Amino acid sequence: MKVLPFKIPKPPNENIAFQIDEGPQFYGKLHQHEEIQLSYIVRGSGKLLVSDSITSFDEGDIIVIDGNTPHLFQSRTDTEGYSKMYSLFFTRASFGQHFFELSELEDLKLFFNSLHAGIKLSSGSHHLTGLFNELTHCSKLRRLIILLELLQYFSLHEVEPLSGFKYKKVLTNHEGEKMQQVFEFVFNNFQHEISLDEVASLCYLTPNAFCRYFKLRTNKTFFQFVTELRIEHACQLLESETDGNIADIAYQSGFKSITHFNRKFKQLKGVVPREYSRRQMG
Repeated sequence: MKVLPFKIPKPPNENIAFQIDEGPQFYGKLHQHEEIQLSYIVRGSGKLLVSDSITSFDEGDIIVIDGNTPHLFQSRTDTEGYSKMYSLFFTRASFGQHFFELSELEDLKLFFNSLHAGIKLSSGSHHLTGLFNELTHCSKLRRLIILLELLQYFSLHEVEPLSGFKYKKVLTNHEGEKMQQVFEFVFNNFQHEISLDEVASLCYLTPNAFCRYFKLRTNKTFFQFVTELRIEHACQLLESETDGNIADIAYQSGFKSITHFNRKFKQLKGVVPREYSRRQMG
């Protein structure tokens, strides 16, 4: 199956495309497209992989993914209901060749230059939610104005960078297929022990060759990636089960040692799991 590249469907002569994705889960294959993607999570939750970053997404989050950046949405399957997302797709060229040379748009130019792989804004304001809802029925002119309003907001407010790393090349179809196999395997097995020999065999590589291959394309070791995925899963459990047993959550997330879990959690999140859970309770 060809995973990359991915073409955004849009009518001819339309520079800014609006798309609604809804169903049991979002498109869960590793893909990339030349357009910048600006998405609002209407319903659903799960894990988001962007470049070398793993983070959680939830209802109300706003996510911007730079063009030609490999990414995938892994929707949660342990909850009932469906997933829904509003997205705008555009390129820098969508605004015309000299648009960002205007001095009035210096803030937007700086925003684009610092975008890297992408950003996330958790639980956006009611104002932003209203703008995304308006996209479902507005004119093309209003769509452009809304996009500029959203970009202005991001350029003036603090947002969470998803990654500072971006693979210098566009992944080939063959590379995309390999990485997709690896990610699918890890997403399906991270709660259990993972053998490096087993995952390397998916790519028909030796363990040493696989480690080099993976790090070149993600900027981290394979087991760093697995640990970050496990910690993000633990965060989701801590957010939904604020009175949950920390040891149980550690084991459900793939950790065999509560001590190792606490150490890795604090290393990645800055606080121990108990404190993280307490903060979620407000």
